[in-house]
Amino acid sequence: MRLLVTGARGMLGHDVTAAAERAGHDVVALSRSALDITDAAAVSAACREARPHAVINCAAWTDVDGAEAEEARATVVNGEGAGHVAAAAASIGALVVQVSSDYVFPGSAAEPYPEVAPTAPLGAYGRSKLAGEIAVATGAPEWHAIVRSSWLFGVHGRNFVATMLRLGAERDEVTVVDDQVGCPTFTGHLGPALVEVAEGKLTGVMHVAGGGYCSWRDLAVATFAQAGVECRVRPGTTEELSRPAPRPAFSALGSLRDDVPRLPPWEDGLAAYLAAVGAEAGAR
Repeated sequence: MRLLVTGARGMLGHDVTAAAERAGHDVVALSRSALDITDAAAVSAACREARPHAVINCAAWTDVDGAEAEEARATVVNGEGAGHVAAAAASIGALVVQVSSDYVFPGSAAEPYPEVAPTAPLGAYGRSKLAGEIAVATGAPEWHAIVRSSWLFGVHGRNFVATMLRLGAERDEVTVVDDQVGCPTFTGHLGPALVEVAEGKLTGVMHVAGGGYCSWRDLAVATFAQAGVECRVRPGTTEELSRPAPRPAFSALGSLRDDVPRLPPWEDGLAAYLAAVGAEAGAR
């Protein structure tokens, strides 16, 4: 099948493109410089030219704290831009696969959120991603997939695990919050899952994230343990961190659907990430 991937140079877009190519699909991979999803006419033209069977939208505003100061700009990308992609896909009869976030939830749950849980984002980033969900469902009402995921890390972009590895090499101790819980997700696993969603022509809202859940401190401890880095991880609180954007305290994702891809446990995703980073470093 022919797939169009937006945001193809980003951390997730890179892995989606690679997964689609490995699966033998005809891939049209468009970076942000090649296609600005906030330009409706350009998105429509790109879809008409490529004539894909499915469009996987990986283009997004991902700066959570930046969105708090510039919510309008974040919403233009994550909300209106996603709507442009959906409408363009619908106009040629293509499925649109939209990547969304655990931040659409308030974080007050005691167990993983299922797809049917009410949304109530705490901050601007979550509101912009929810706006995108609504825009996609409106722009492509009959054929859309909204895939919520969580705490992404991958080889081809800045991420928490990479930051911990850098800090662990520089310091004997770091402080990491232990009062935020989610599902760490390796984009090397999520990328193929998004291709699988397109292949299976799955529709509706679905949760696809690393199996299990943990705190940011747990992830840091596991990172150092798996990487063989000697660095103590002091527990901190969200209040002590004092970041501009509010974060959900518990945003782990679960699924009620039996047809969606299931990712390996987050610990396996971490191991795969560290192996990929090591392989890339060795190839230089």
